[in-house]
Amino acid sequence: MAYRVLGRAGPPQPRRARRLLFAFTLSLSCTYLCYSFLCCCDVLGRSRLLGAPRCLRGPSAGGQKLLPKSRPCDPPGPTPSEPSAPSAPAAAAVPAPRLSSSNHSGSPKLGTKRLPQALIVGVKKGGTRAVLEFIRVHPDVRALGTEPHFFDRNYGRGLDWYRSLMPRTLDTQITLEKTPSYFVTQEAPRRIFNMSRDTKLIVVVRNPVTRAISDYTQTLSKKPDIPTFEGLSFRNRTLGLVDVSWNAIRIGMYALHLQSWLQYFPLAQIHFVSGERLITDPAGEMGRVQDFLGIKRFITDKHFYFNKTKGFPCLKKTESSLLPRCLGKSKGRAHVQIDPEVIEQLREFYRPYNIKFYETVGQDFRWE
Repeated sequence: MAYRVLGRAGPPQPRRARRLLFAFTLSLSCTYLCYSFLCCCDVLGRSRLLGAPRCLRGPSAGGQKLLPKSRPCDPPGPTPSEPSAPSAPAAAAVPAPRLSSSNHSGSPKLGTKRLPQALIVGVKKGGTRAVLEFIRVHPDVRALGTEPHFFDRNYGRGLDWYRSLMPRTLDTQITLEKTPSYFVTQEAPRRIFNMSRDTKLIVVVRNPVTRAISDYTQTLSKKPDIPTFEGLSFRNRTLGLVDVSWNAIRIGMYALHLQSWLQYFPLAQIHFVSGERLITDPAGEMGRVQDFLGIKRFITDKHFYFNKTKGFPCLKKTESSLLPRCLGKSKGRAHVQIDPEVIEQLREFYRPYNIKFYETVGQDFRWE
C-alpha cells in the first residue's frame, strides 16, 4: 500500500510529460497558422478578390524610384480615424485642344466668315484689280475674288447675306473685298460706317483723263456702236463745256466724291494708291498698303516682274502657283487714239479738281 501512495504522489513519468509538451506546442502552432491565414485572406480580399490593380507604390520619402515600366498606385485615402493630410500636387494634365471661340464653323483650320475689315472702294479703271490680286499673296489677307456690289446694288439683302459671301478667315487674318463703284455711290459711306466705323478704306486713283479713256476703251470693246469719246465727253466742245453727267468723266472728279467719305471717316482711315506708281514701283505701293493694313511687309520686289506685252507688272510664280500670274485679257488693253486737243481740254477741266484733291489728301500725284 505504501508503494502505491508513493507512486501516485511522485513526479509524472517522462512519457506523459512529452505528451503534454507536444499537445501544448501543437495548440500554439494551430493558433499561429489560423492567424496567418486570416491576414492572408484579408490582403487577398482587398486586392485580387476585389479587383484592385497590381501596381507599385510611388516614391517614398527616401527617394526610391519606380521601375520605368511600372504603373504607380493611386495614393491611399485617409482612414476614418486619420485626419486628411494635404496631398502632393498632382501631375499637370495635358489640356485637350480647344477650338477658337470665334470660329463658328467648328474647325480652327477653316476659320469663320466675317464682315470685311478693309474695302477697296475705288476707283474704276484705276488699278483696283491689280491691288486686289497683289494683296491676296499676303498670308494675313483673305479677299473675295468677285465684286459683291453690296453697298450700292445689293444693300437690301442684309449683312448676313453679305457675310455669307466672304472667305473664311482666322483670327489673325484680314477679310477684304473690292467694289470700285462704291467710291461714287452717295449712300456707300454711310452704309459702310453703319457696318463698322473702323473699316479701313483703299482708293486707287489714276490720272482722271487716262482713266476716262481706259473706261471708254473697255465699254467700246463691249458696245462697238457707242458714240465717239469726244462726243460723249462734251456737251459743247467749241465752248469747252464738259458733260459731267457721263459717268466716265464724273468718276475722275475725285475731290467731289471724297467729301462724302470724309463726312463719316477720318482721312487716316483712307489710303490712296497711285495707279501710275503701281505700274512703275509695285513693291513700293504695296508696301504702303501693307503698312496701312497693319500687316508685315511680306510682298516685296521678289514677287514682281514687268510684262512688256501688257505694259504693267505681274506676279512671279509662287509656291502655290507653278506659273506666273498676270491680270486677265481685259487688263492692259491698248487705248483708243484720242485727239490731243480733246485731251488738253479735259486736263484743263480736271485741274481745279486735282489741286483740291492734292490739298485734301496731302499728296501730289503729278497729273498735270
